Amino acid sequence: MREKPLSRSFALNSPTKPTHFTMSAHPSFSSNELGLVKGSILGKHYKVEAFLGEGGFGIVAKCRDTMTNRAVAIKVNKSRPDILQQAKLEIFILEQLRRLDSDAANIVQWNGFFHDGERVCLKFELLDQCLRDYIWDRKNHCLPISEVRPILGQLTNALSHLGSVGMVHADLKPGNIMVVNRHESPIKVKLIDFGLACPASAVMPGDRVGTVGYCAPEVMLGLPYNEAIDMWSLGLVAVELATGLPLYPGNEDYDVLKFIIETQGQPPDHVLDSGVYTEDYFIEDKDKQQRWTFKTDQQFQRGPEAGQRLFVSLIKQMLALDAHQRITPSEVLRHPFFSSKSSLCIDMSAEISQNPVVFQHPSNLEILRIGSLSTRLATPRNASLITSWGSSWFSNGRLRDQCRSVKDQL
Repeated sequence: MREKPLSRSFALNSPTKPTHFTMSAHPSFSSNELGLVKGSILGKHYKVEAFLGEGGFGIVAKCRDTMTNRAVAIKVNKSRPDILQQAKLEIFILEQLRRLDSDAANIVQWNGFFHDGERVCLKFELLDQCLRDYIWDRKNHCLPISEVRPILGQLTNALSHLGSVGMVHADLKPGNIMVVNRHESPIKVKLIDFGLACPASAVMPGDRVGTVGYCAPEVMLGLPYNEAIDMWSLGLVAVELATGLPLYPGNEDYDVLKFIIETQGQPPDHVLDSGVYTEDYFIEDKDKQQRWTFKTDQQFQRGPEAGQRLFVSLIKQMLALDAHQRITPSEVLRHPFFSSKSSLCIDMSAEISQNPVVFQHPSNLEILRIGSLSTRLATPRNASLITSWGSSWFSNGRLRDQCRSVKDQL
């Protein structure tokens, strides 16, 4: 994979995907998760009154500006280096969006940022309720077409304005759409959460953005994409507003792609040829007129095997013969192998000591038991010891077969 100029990685040097927040009237987190309680002061004059939402980044709090007595929403980011880096990217995006009139563009108004100790805090206008909760409170959890129409029109307007400044939202869903005032009729909505947003000119095929069930096929397959992915998501939101049910439900991309293919057909071969993740979901047979065939449930690997499949996908990109096509470090850290709940774990506890070395990622924890050798492998004097250890490792038949399986897939 090529590292494009101004690619998404220009500000994403962390091992995590960008995080985003959910807004709910009944958040599930504790109010002191970041050492904050009602009455805490953020910055110099923002008093915490309530907690509105949470995400991997931190929390969103309703605060009172003690200087103006105005209520505001403040996104409080954790002080972890990777999250601080992501906050910088979001600020960059929000700065570009300041060229727009937030009310006319149906996007949340951002009022700058400040530091609270090591934490970066983003200030937004306070809105009423997210669209997901709004429709859930309605009868049958859906809206009549007469109410869907103005909401759809406003969100289309928001996408049009984002397109005018060359931005892709990349995570459009009911939880990221806010109702300004639920008691107004017709209601006014605004698009929020630009934590995954990026300039259209900077998108990178293979970036796994968005939320399962709302992602466009080109994102799931690792194809080049642009602002059109937001229109796909908006179409799915519109169906959910009108019916109360997601059009393409699923716990993972495979399930969603299966629904799409059953209802709309399969993308043509020439499109699938360009997908970074096509081989994850399709099998190629060059002797057939339609070369790519969608995998059956039995052929698609789930559970522990899914980690091995992602591992093989990553190694193939790391070992690309063309140096210009070889995956870069920032792309490695964003590869789904590192965010997979089912990863390749090698348990060597039967062969060597039980001292674990833990490699931790925010969404994944892998334990490789490599014992006391871990502190000595770098020294030449241990060459014979390493050889002996390696022989012992491969004497484990299960592990040897697993390695051969990975090699065969490469």
